[in-house]
Amino acid sequence: MMFKIKFPAVTTVGETAISNEEKELMPSTKQKAAPAAKKSATVVKKSAPAVSKAAPAVPTTTKATHAGPGFLGSVFKQPKPADAFFHVLPLPLVGERFKASAMASAPAAILQASNLLESWDGKSIPARHGIYTHDPVDCKGGTEKALAKISAEVSKIVKMEKFPIGLGGDGIVSYAMVKGLLDAGVVNFGVIHIDAQADLRDDDNGNAWSESCVMKRIVDEDVPLFQIGVRSLSKEESEARRVYGVKFYDADFLVSRNVTKVELPGDFPENVFLCIDIDGFDPSVFPSPGAVPGGLGWVQVLTLIESIAQQVDILGFDLTEFSPLPGQPYYDHAAALLIYKVMGIVERARL
Repeated sequence: MMFKIKFPAVTTVGETAISNEEKELMPSTKQKAAPAAKKSATVVKKSAPAVSKAAPAVPTTTKATHAGPGFLGSVFKQPKPADAFFHVLPLPLVGERFKASAMASAPAAILQASNLLESWDGKSIPARHGIYTHDPVDCKGGTEKALAKISAEVSKIVKMEKFPIGLGGDGIVSYAMVKGLLDAGVVNFGVIHIDAQADLRDDDNGNAWSESCVMKRIVDEDVPLFQIGVRSLSKEESEARRVYGVKFYDADFLVSRNVTKVELPGDFPENVFLCIDIDGFDPSVFPSPGAVPGGLGWVQVLTLIESIAQQVDILGFDLTEFSPLPGQPYYDHAAALLIYKVMGIVERARL
């Protein structure tokens, strides 16, 4: 007997069409809460809210308040901030080392490319919890001033009990993302850092706010650090790992054995912020100004993040040091897809 594919009936919701089969696979919002921390540990001081909020079945179709193109803007209308769980924050900050690159245009390129994504990520529809895209942070006036602005915006997002996603920009923005959590009163959390470089220098030719110092600035805040994929570090950085108790799985171990799952230390915090520097990938996946051979693969990174999400709660994440290439929009699309895939991993781990 010939097998014939039957196209499913669809129901139009807002600006998209979702099949009945897809809706059956989507967790019911009538029976389950939207993404919420699965651990009982308190991560916020006093009465400040934890990162948990019931989300609507699909993003609201109320009038957008963001003037520019939002993440998945061609699929869903921009919801109100209060109605969205995922909050995307464009951060076009670039330091001295990468001023000649296109990193400052990365947030806009990623947002534009997200219009070509499917709302169904292969396993679920993360966008049903709402994705609100903020206006880009004004990064003029010097690095430290820009970092303070970013931290303030992240703090506001976290205090709203939302999930912050930073679109860099060079790697130093990760410090501001973490500082925003600290300023919002979040305590007892760690940072998981995927990168080619350790970024643990105390300064870069006298500049303490270079991207090569970002993880040093973070451990200086007494935030525990776990590194994945590093394959370029100095003797100074190796010593910093020892002094600050930084645990790691470097690329030579992960890549040579095709490791797709990692086990975090038993004493590592149960809540983490995830920093994804595009250099963590092998240059064959993402060419970038800071690329180093011998990096992680596409599927490997996603499965590693999945294994992490099964052990700890991810409170937010960022993507940094992506630099769009003229005439090659494939990489913009891949960066947007990476962000959406991580949203899906977070959603499914928390439900």
